Amino acid sequence: MSEYARLDLPDNPKLTHNITHFARALRAAGLPIGTGRVIDAIRAVAMAGFTSRTDFFYTLRACLVTRPEHLVVFAQVFRLYWRDPRYVEHMMAMMLPAIRGVQEDRSAQAAEKRAAEALLDGISRDAPEIEEHESDEVQIEIDASATMSGEERLRQLDFEQMSNAEMTAAKRMLARLTLPVAPFASRRGEASPQGRQIDARRTLRAALRHGGEMRRIHRKKSRERWPNLVVICDISGSMSQYSRMVLHFLHAVANQKGAGWAKVHAFTFGTRLTNITRQLATRDVDAALAAAGRQAQDWEGGTKIGACLHEFNRDWSRRVMGQGAVVLLITDGLDRDAPEALGHEMERLHLSSRRLIWLNPLLRWEGFAPKAQGIRAMLPHVDAFRAGHSIATLEDLALAISRRDDTGEKARLMAALEV
Repeated sequence: MSEYARLDLPDNPKLTHNITHFARALRAAGLPIGTGRVIDAIRAVAMAGFTSRTDFFYTLRACLVTRPEHLVVFAQVFRLYWRDPRYVEHMMAMMLPAIRGVQEDRSAQAAEKRAAEALLDGISRDAPEIEEHESDEVQIEIDASATMSGEERLRQLDFEQMSNAEMTAAKRMLARLTLPVAPFASRRGEASPQGRQIDARRTLRAALRHGGEMRRIHRKKSRERWPNLVVICDISGSMSQYSRMVLHFLHAVANQKGAGWAKVHAFTFGTRLTNITRQLATRDVDAALAAAGRQAQDWEGGTKIGACLHEFNRDWSRRVMGQGAVVLLITDGLDRDAPEALGHEMERLHLSSRRLIWLNPLLRWEGFAPKAQGIRAMLPHVDAFRAGHSIATLEDLALAISRRDDTGEKARLMAALEV
């Protein structure tokens, strides 16, 4: 007999069925709910009773929700599942967001879409009883041939606002992206008859072979060299959705042939720094990110940007930055450490890199201003400051890397700092 079979569950098949399917819908919407939590929820509801809808809501939430970012999704699934009078109509409206007349909060929209998608698959057979009425309503067909294509819309969509299906499609698009880079001239030279520099060493050696007679002047040109790409990605709670998508993109860049990068190094940080370069070298993206998740134990935790950058500058900078690396720093810049120490570590990172590019998803908001102390301390020490909240912003990275005069939004925000 299994462990769960020995548990004393309430003798109410309908209660068990409905709560089990409700938990299944939450799991489909993205909440990590296992069998143990479902059993706890059934027993808790049986003990608390059904005195009020509010008590029922908070009893289930206490058993099934473990992360603050899942509260909105839970509330939407609960409202749709437990006998909403307009259950079917509301879910169908979720599938047509473009024709809705009311502008809602973005996070609530994303939660409703995920809730609707999780429930639509089982609406005909598993949902709680809903009275069916014959309807004479005329079905409206919408011709979407002239609307924006799905991929074009997905390119502009915020990662945080994507539904489960949209995130799956976005990951496929990210796997096709490239991040090309041009080589740069190194200090070392190589022989070239058309070179502009005189190769004194080869010229003198050739003259010695002819008794000191200089018969030919040898020339050389600068040797081309490909830079390293170093990515330092914030995986704290406020950045978790964006960092997951960025790491999908980074995996594609690290495993593409002919992109030009000498080597791709990847680090994550929250409360501590973790090197995940070896994990991202795995060809299968799911296996690579699963291994990276096991390696980085501080996923969705707090943020210590200054301390983690100090650890990078102390332990890793000379190893991975010695060949003129381009650095991508992905973080929202919200840090509680002392801004003076953070500014000092950013300055060291900037001096060690060939080009330092900061991707900040907060730039998705119109009228963004550098008011946080961490952002104000970091901004002066980057070469380019860009948004990083969508596929389109990641595609634009090629411009920031290839053009050394590209600063993104840095000039505008630095002007705001001076004011």
